[in-house]
Amino acid sequence: MTNGYNKPLYILPYDHRSSFENGLYGWKGTLNAEQTARIAATKQVIYDAFKLALARGVAKENAGILVDEQFGSAILRDAARNGYITAMPAEKSGQAEFQFEYGDQWAAHIEAFKPTFLKVLVRYNPEDDEAMNGRQAERLKLLSDYCHSHGIYFMFELLVPPTHEQTDRLDGDQEAFDNELRPSLMIESIKELQAAGVEPDVWKIEGLDHREDCVKIAEAARRGGRENVGCIILGRGSNGDKVVQWLRNAAGVAGFIGFAVGRTSFWQPLVSLRDGHIEREQAVEQIAQRYMKWVSAFQESAVNRAP
Repeated sequence: MTNGYNKPLYILPYDHRSSFENGLYGWKGTLNAEQTARIAATKQVIYDAFKLALARGVAKENAGILVDEQFGSAILRDAARNGYITAMPAEKSGQAEFQFEYGDQWAAHIEAFKPTFLKVLVRYNPEDDEAMNGRQAERLKLLSDYCHSHGIYFMFELLVPPTHEQTDRLDGDQEAFDNELRPSLMIESIKELQAAGVEPDVWKIEGLDHREDCVKIAEAARRGGRENVGCIILGRGSNGDKVVQWLRNAAGVAGFIGFAVGRTSFWQPLVSLRDGHIEREQAVEQIAQRYMKWVSAFQESAVNRAP
């Protein structure tokens, strides 16, 4: 059975890989050494913003980073030396079906860094391809078992993309899917994965527009003796106002312990830096301010809703 994680957790995630290669810099194919170094330097900007936020009062014991080995190995090592909460991804970037980033060597890469959390991003819809869902669950159980036997917390980012049939049913209305179908599909996904022996300590959950859905998701994550399991809200690359709304919806719900908001924190400052509109120091400042805004929004809402 899972151990769970129920302390406040405010993650600044920037383990994105294809988003940096293709989205930020427009590069295709295998990167050369100079391109790899440039992305690594870009991710250092985000790390410096994280450290600035801590220097300005964000509690070190609640704050963490999520960054990949490919572009962030130096960051992961420095963060570990400084006693920061660290998380690293296990999935190959940009895949519809969960695959290990390093194939059969995945365990060796985890052991090289010993992160606080191992994170997986999984696209799982219970009404989608049953065989694919089964294959994913088998691989994910391996990771779940590994984490719990090696003292590493397991963080599961659950994305529920609509099937073609679901899209057609709602005439392609993504907002209707998010409100009418996604919450119940997320609950069903959580229960199916639990039944398959996949036991995250923390579920990373797409933002929810209704507080009652946050309650139901947390109840599913914590059912059956899993009362210490935590949930955190992810930002989906949405605008800042939407992210704040989602954070306020989840704050104070038993089981929701924080967030992981990445692109909304760093994307626009990095684009401005790339295009020469701002200096590096300004980008660091802007990212730190956004991260601190999410911390404040979550903490203040949780306090206001405290019994």
